[in-house]
Amino acid sequence: MSERRSERDALPPIPAKRYFTIGEVSELCAVKPHVLRYWEQEFTQLKPVKRRGNRRYYQHHEVLLIRRIRELLYEQGFTINGARNRLESQRQGAPESVAPASTPVPPVAAVSGVTSIDPNLLRIELAEVMRLLNVVRFGVIDPEGRDSSDAGGEH
Repeated sequence: MSERRSERDALPPIPAKRYFTIGEVSELCAVKPHVLRYWEQEFTQLKPVKRRGNRRYYQHHEVLLIRRIRELLYEQGFTINGARNRLESQRQGAPESVAPASTPVPPVAAVSGVTSIDPNLLRIELAEVMRLLNVVRFGVIDPEGRDSSDAGGEH
């Protein structure tokens, strides 16, 4: 198993850019392009933008998702259905979705050549971090699956 862990640790940092081709994602995630195309059919969350000539362009959050799918399938031994269910339960905010502290998170600021950060992507990432902090802090999720920011003053 240590061999698999060293594979994951060897994944290159994700460059700070808006779109990635299927070839770039293949290298960043150590997954062959035909596997990425198959995963698009199996995981509805993966929806790369298609432009001229039906070329696929993945965004940063999709590269992170592909790395997570790769981890679930190749390192944790999930089946496609099991990985799909785990991702869905994480999306809905199930407490078991909190990643272990050993899960590496690529630092955006540490990537060389960063001149700007997409504010929408930053908001999405920040909302996810806040949700995870609430799970850890309170140990429960809002019964209706809302983030604490959605609850507002309603009771």
